[in-house]
Amino acid sequence: MIAPSPTIRRPARGRRYHAMPRARPRTDTQGLNLRQLETFVKVAELGSFSKAALIQNIAQPALSRQVRLLETELRENLLLRTGRGVVLTEAGKRLYEHSVGILQLVARAREDLVASRGEPTGNVVIGLPPSMGRMLTLPLVENFRTELPKAKLAIVEGFSTHITEWIATGRVDIGLVHNPEVQPAIETTPLLQESLCLIGPGTGKRNRGGKSQNGDPVRLVELARFPLAVPERSHAIRRLLETQAALAGVKLTIALEVSSVQSILDLVQAGHGHAVLWRTAVSAFGDPTRFSVRPVIEPVLSSTLCLAVSAHKPATPLMKQAQRLLRELVMHRAGPAAELRGASYNRLR
Repeated sequence: MIAPSPTIRRPARGRRYHAMPRARPRTDTQGLNLRQLETFVKVAELGSFSKAALIQNIAQPALSRQVRLLETELRENLLLRTGRGVVLTEAGKRLYEHSVGILQLVARAREDLVASRGEPTGNVVIGLPPSMGRMLTLPLVENFRTELPKAKLAIVEGFSTHITEWIATGRVDIGLVHNPEVQPAIETTPLLQESLCLIGPGTGKRNRGGKSQNGDPVRLVELARFPLAVPERSHAIRRLLETQAALAGVKLTIALEVSSVQSILDLVQAGHGHAVLWRTAVSAFGDPTRFSVRPVIEPVLSSTLCLAVSAHKPATPLMKQAQRLLRELVMHRAGPAAELRGASYNRLR
């Protein structure tokens, strides 16, 4: 038996039929773009839609719409509106860290392509600990402008633990850190070593060269006799001092806990205790002739200053030049306080 032929319906004369395009499946991040991330980061940093709109020179309704689109795409509330502005939700905090890293990577990609055609350009963010920031900021800015006039430099200050976190999340490109812990995301290069000293109030009399007054060395076990003003526990000096004291069975007398190294030295100068710091900290803050400096021995407490960068991001020409400038300034400014500066510098060049 022969099956009947299928009936073919033809469109009426004058009518046209168009095949409808098949709908593509929608993804959670469909429509998410760099402009939305840039807007979100700016609002999060300024804590205000109006301030962000002013900085970016766009209308506030358009800026708010970008953030709403981002929240819709991610199906999360990213910002909480308050009477004083906006604050990040928990989801917003997580996205902020990712967004900063993404924008940094895109910026570096552009910089690398531009730099390959000539002089390094772009932006670089350098993180410095407070003692180094006081010493290096001015010469770093001046040398950067002279040698890299087409690039932009930003400097932030923070404790070593904070700087390593900022490097890992992409907020900082290059950092100087003391005694960094081993982290897969961070690559470190030792620059110099400094010995810790017991810092006390001085007489204010100037020695030859206007230097601080050097006293006899003090043994680690003797530190128990001195009321100490120390930084918070996350500070590299605090960790080193307490670790070595515990190993030696020494119970330190912590009289004051102050985050700022400058404030610690102010307290020491006013007679409210002693501090255990690097010699360069005294040189960087205030008048060094108003302090007495006694090296700590048995054992010598040495702190290593390292240059830190991300282990996962390629070094652009600008990054390489900025690292070179920073290394040279550290070696020049550290002077005799850096016990291994010559050997370290030659090895790093």
